Amino acid sequence: MKLKEGTVKKIDELIRRYPALEVCREDLQKTVETISESYRNGNKLITCGNGGSAADALHIVGELMKGFLLPRNIEKFNRDFVERAEKLFPNDVNYFKANLQSALPAVSLVSEISLTTAFANDRAANLSFAQQIFGIGRAGDVLLAISTSGNSDNILFTVEVAKIMGIKVVAMTGRRGGRLRHLSDVSICVPADSSHTIQEFHLPVYHMLCLALENEFFAEE
Repeated sequence: MKLKEGTVKKIDELIRRYPALEVCREDLQKTVETISESYRNGNKLITCGNGGSAADALHIVGELMKGFLLPRNIEKFNRDFVERAEKLFPNDVNYFKANLQSALPAVSLVSEISLTTAFANDRAANLSFAQQIFGIGRAGDVLLAISTSGNSDNILFTVEVAKIMGIKVVAMTGRRGGRLRHLSDVSICVPADSSHTIQEFHLPVYHMLCLALENEFFAEE
């Protein structure tokens, strides 16, 4: 699929600031294309990770589900919602228009503490994410699986369940990529080997992904 010129420029800007990521250029573009196609078909992004990568999974959702750099005015992008609000709740519609922002649907698997602890206690801890994606995932969604080693069992099982369900998988991992690299449809293998240096690359990578997706759907070009 053809991305907007401004969307591709987000990738160029990232690599200009972090030249070592040139080796990831093709996979960065494939990732934006894959998630964009899913959104255009009415689907969602699902994220997961462990430890610091769990925090990254939550961070990504936070940037997609509201305005990042662009305003995302609901009168422009969600006109049907505004028209229904005007009919159903005329006293509140102006407040909605002033504050609500159009969203790119995204959900993280890492914050459901009651569910994950219950499932870990009753069944199998390393299938807690897999259970969630089995419950909420739909064919056409995209799973963004984050693992610095690429070998975390709970992430790998989640990826396997996703693929069974027709969910595309994008991996964010390190140079070697582990088993995750080979299970995923697209793998962003940043050029670093230790967890902390891998995560230092992951943050600007996923900021770029969020900026690129926002540009693709909300920028005027």
